[in-house]
Amino acid sequence: MRKIGLTLAAFSALLTVARAAIAEEPPPTKLPADPAPCATEAVRPIEAAVAPRLVKFSVSPFPYEGTNPVDDKPFLDYNKNGQRGHTSPRGSLHLEADAYSDARSLLYLPAGFDLSRPEQALIVVFFHGNYARLEQDVERRQLVPQQLAASGLNAALVAPQFAVNIADSSAGRFWESGVFSQYLKEAAKHLADLRNEPCTEAIFNRIGVVLVAYSGGYDPAAYALAVGGDDPRIRGVILLDALYGETDKFGRWIADSVASGRRPFFFSAYSGSSRPENLELQRLLTEQHIKFDESPQPLQLKQGSITFLFAGSEIAHKDFVTSAWVHKPLQVALAAIEGFRITVKPAPRVTPRNPRAATRDARPPVGQ
Repeated sequence: MRKIGLTLAAFSALLTVARAAIAEEPPPTKLPADPAPCATEAVRPIEAAVAPRLVKFSVSPFPYEGTNPVDDKPFLDYNKNGQRGHTSPRGSLHLEADAYSDARSLLYLPAGFDLSRPEQALIVVFFHGNYARLEQDVERRQLVPQQLAASGLNAALVAPQFAVNIADSSAGRFWESGVFSQYLKEAAKHLADLRNEPCTEAIFNRIGVVLVAYSGGYDPAAYALAVGGDDPRIRGVILLDALYGETDKFGRWIADSVASGRRPFFFSAYSGSSRPENLELQRLLTEQHIKFDESPQPLQLKQGSITFLFAGSEIAHKDFVTSAWVHKPLQVALAAIEGFRITVKPAPRVTPRNPRAATRDARPPVGQ
């Protein structure tokens, strides 16, 4: 895990503006006009969830042909008999074909997801940790789609695959300037395909985004914020035992957000293993007179809030997404996001298999 120290000079340039902005309420978020408005039927709340689906992306974290920002050396530093690979930070060699070639993402739409109110709809982008496969771990073990659905958040889910089932937090192409924005643009098309409504691509391409990172997902999340190119769309960041490095990038993003008046929320829940970096970030914010809350009850993630929650030293890091300070903490965190709720539960449509049978069944029994 790499750490890049945050100097006070990096924050001091923002200090004066940030102080003035802390007490100000930002203007209401206004989305740009939809260039091709959809018919009412196309954006209505969906009646049933669209089951989690693995979709191949053209723009994805991997495969990756670039350099590693840590040392500016080629990421693929091994090539023997046509087999290319990367030496991970822990010294293990992993072949590209095995660990760095999966260009798929997991997509999901919960029942009731509503695009008729674009300003109250979100895309949740989930950055998984080490030793993870999307279907096996994000979907089945960590129950990320299930927790999103149970939270009641009016949000679509997009979860990119990073290094496959190894101890490596590399962000791949998300290290590159503007690539995360390109990824979101492609995600908009695939999400519109899930709805079978092509016109909704323009809506998906402009609604707000919440980043959720678990464990090693800190690295791609930090770079998505620092160089991703779509910062105005970011409505909030949730770190689930994930602040293991790049503290300067998260701190600078918070300070920039305060200074700019955008004021998205920031929430970091942590166990003993990521406590040092969380305390370091709190120290840096305190020195800049940026206020934050610790362990609020109840949890409320509202515009401009900055929140830290220490779950306890004995919490198992590997189970943090499903069991931490509460059962199903991701569900609890998503439910705490204010202003983006599924408000209409569509009534299920019942279509008779045989209209004649339906008419016959509607008749009262003889003698009644």
